[in-house]
Amino acid sequence: MSEIPEDDFAALFAASIQTKRLENGQAVEGTIVAIGQDVAFINVGGKGEATLALNELTNDDGVVEAAVGDRIQATVVSTTGGVTLSRRLQRGAASARQLEDAFRAGLPVDGKVEEQVKGGYRVSIARQRAFCPQSQIDTIRETDPATHLGRVYTFKIIEYSEGGRKFVVSRRALLEAEQQARAEDVRRSLAVGAVVTGRVVSVRDFGAFIDLGGGVQGLLHVSEMGWSHVTNPSAVAAPGQELTTKVLRIDNATKQVALGLRQLLADPWAAVPTAFPVGHVCQGQVERHAQFGLFVALAPGVVGLVPASESGVAREADLKKAFPTGSDITVIVLDVDAAARRIRLSVKGVGDAREAAEVREYAAREDVAQAQSFGGSLADQLRGALKPRG
Repeated sequence: MSEIPEDDFAALFAASIQTKRLENGQAVEGTIVAIGQDVAFINVGGKGEATLALNELTNDDGVVEAAVGDRIQATVVSTTGGVTLSRRLQRGAASARQLEDAFRAGLPVDGKVEEQVKGGYRVSIARQRAFCPQSQIDTIRETDPATHLGRVYTFKIIEYSEGGRKFVVSRRALLEAEQQARAEDVRRSLAVGAVVTGRVVSVRDFGAFIDLGGGVQGLLHVSEMGWSHVTNPSAVAAPGQELTTKVLRIDNATKQVALGLRQLLADPWAAVPTAFPVGHVCQGQVERHAQFGLFVALAPGVVGLVPASESGVAREADLKKAFPTGSDITVIVLDVDAAARRIRLSVKGVGDAREAAEVREYAAREDVAQAQSFGGSLADQLRGALKPRG
């Protein structure tokens, strides 16, 4: 039997002592030394290596977010046949001591949102009841509180004392930490013209703020929500809704991102030259007024201007009273500039056009009558000339 070198024996002995010292529920810190197909190998001291399931190091897209050399904190969940670690205490499987260790080490824990109580939620974690304040359940505060009931989330313990009688957790703290870690990557990936999908954080009178990932938010201004004039942003976006938009501008100094939605929709002005040619009489709806005239919606996203001089009312008359907002109106197209998105309309011209049409119709009838009359006289003359004389 070959002898083990003294230095190797000492190292193995130290590693075995290190392994024996580790206990279930103990919080440890180690370095990732290798990443396999299913597990990562963590050096937790000496030559002892522990394993950690690889899915605990991946994001929602299955991408590993850790690398060899990274330091991590975890909890010992087994010492049988080697040390097994977890960065997450599974719901119902942790003791009070493990929860206290997780609190001190800042390790996340899994819990189920059981019920809504005054000021927040009651969360079940390892057969214990924790409290999550309303403000700490999510980074988005305008969602329906009932949407969280029955959900299993990962929480950070922000207070644990008196044997668990004071047990307060936060989901928002973990979400914000993840957002900060991803924020720079998201900003680097953004570019003007890029099409991005994000989650609506809040809706205001002037537009909606959209989380693009990593806490990076963009503003979808109300003027960019559609080709039509949007008066109620809440009809287009709601908190928690996923929305795909286009990046219009990026201000690196202020880190502001401007987004657009209408740029991804079909442009209604493409069909304007054929749908609304010059001389075309059509129906519209009064959208708004200005000192110089009134704006008329002809189709979704297509608005034309009736100058005050073409309104058909006296100069001193009140256009708002003559043409109330939302009222139907008949107009004639005077001019079209699809490239500039301008259509000039006239109300007065409708009557002129009708008069001209009536004149043309009357003239056409007279021409037919004269032709018929002339044709009848000529036929009588021919018949008379051909009649046999006695």
